[in-house]
Amino acid sequence: MKTLKQSLIHFALILMIPLASVAQDMAKNQSFWVHEDVVKPGMIEEYEAVCKELIGHLKTHNIQDANFIVSNTADNRYLYVGPIDNMADLDNSVFSELGEKMGKENMNAMFNRMDKCYDVEHDYIITLDNDLSYQPGGIDQTPEGEDYRKFHYLYITPGNRAVAKEKMKAVKDMFTSKGSKVYYRVYRSGFGTRGEFYMVAVSAKDAVDYAQKAMANDALIGEDGGKVMWDLFNNLLSYEEYVGQMRPDMAYSASN
Repeated sequence: MKTLKQSLIHFALILMIPLASVAQDMAKNQSFWVHEDVVKPGMIEEYEAVCKELIGHLKTHNIQDANFIVSNTADNRYLYVGPIDNMADLDNSVFSELGEKMGKENMNAMFNRMDKCYDVEHDYIITLDNDLSYQPGGIDQTPEGEDYRKFHYLYITPGNRAVAKEKMKAVKDMFTSKGSKVYYRVYRSGFGTRGEFYMVAVSAKDAVDYAQKAMANDALIGEDGGKVMWDLFNNLLSYEEYVGQMRPDMAYSASN
């Protein structure tokens, strides 16, 4: 890894375990490495162009070990997500094959152009929590036709960790008993995150679809359900909400 520039290392870390393994392992709490680029507003077009150029090279050279999904948020953060089995996976890199096939100088030049598009990047681990997630048909990170996302960050403290988990479970039980159509996946923060949190990801077709589902859900759960929700929020340190979307045009899978 020491032979690669630091930014390339960060990006490579997310491209290690084929996404096909996620479907097999969803029964357990799968961990994911997330690489996050905070792109300058005036550089978004160039950044996406370079990223799509990378996808083109991966496809042209049929790189088998590179598989990742991508989302971006309204505040110009681009999140690259790939599954890992353990911390030892972070020592692996698939870019040696791409470098050999397209030329290391060409590959490094491409990443240098990408680096100019942002000044801040983050790398961290999150873990899918199946016990707290609510998706009756089975966990699916990318439901077909639902690329719109709402990311809800529920920050907690070590002192109320057990209470927060209990309240999260109560919300899931309430959604289950009511037969709610608002499905969500819950991820726990891990190594490298800024604070301790649960991240709740909700999928929809678009903003209108999300709003309609939310209104229908409010009517469904009623006042008693609302109390369960507020009981959770009253035990949080803080709360943040972000609008985002999945970017299949910037994702890559060797099977496609």
